[in-house]
Amino acid sequence: MNKSSINHYFHSLFDIEEQVVGKITETFSPFELKANEIVLNKDEVSTKTFFLEKGYVRSFILNEDNEEITTNIYVAPCFVNDFLSFFRQQPAKETYQTITECSFWETGLENVQHNFHNIPEFREFSRLLFVLNYYSIHDRLIEMASQKASTRYSNLMKKHPDIFQYVPLKVIASYLGIKDSSLSRIRRDIHKM
Repeated sequence: MNKSSINHYFHSLFDIEEQVVGKITETFSPFELKANEIVLNKDEVSTKTFFLEKGYVRSFILNEDNEEITTNIYVAPCFVNDFLSFFRQQPAKETYQTITECSFWETGLENVQHNFHNIPEFREFSRLLFVLNYYSIHDRLIEMASQKASTRYSNLMKKHPDIFQYVPLKVIASYLGIKDSSLSRIRRDIHKM
């Protein structure tokens, strides 16, 4: 059980001693899922938090027309969870599903709470993680409200070009807030240029 990727993730965000990271991650256990498997269902209460070591995950909702709307695409390495569901023990508002084969590490709420109360560095790391997540969501909200679909597409290409190799275009279109046909047109127009 090599935890180098999760340990590296902690170090990449925060100046923290190796032995402290070891204490934080000692309760994490590995598991794998195939593509298109559910990590967390809507209306389910999240009892675990997940570190995505390898692969791609999406969160989605169903709109009033019963169409799937992708709310986020998670690219490893990162934590994947409905944090409100996890920390407040309330039903999740989104479904979390693997897009590709994925490798995860998981730990339960009790372990996270123990770390909060006993490891000051973990509290600092968690605060930073919440700030980064808030920034990401806020940034996306502003992008969706202020940018054309073609600009959002270009930004995603710059930020995560790998997504286009592994994530179906239907999911990407939904994430960008457009129809598949619009995404095809944007891609054609950009390639012509």
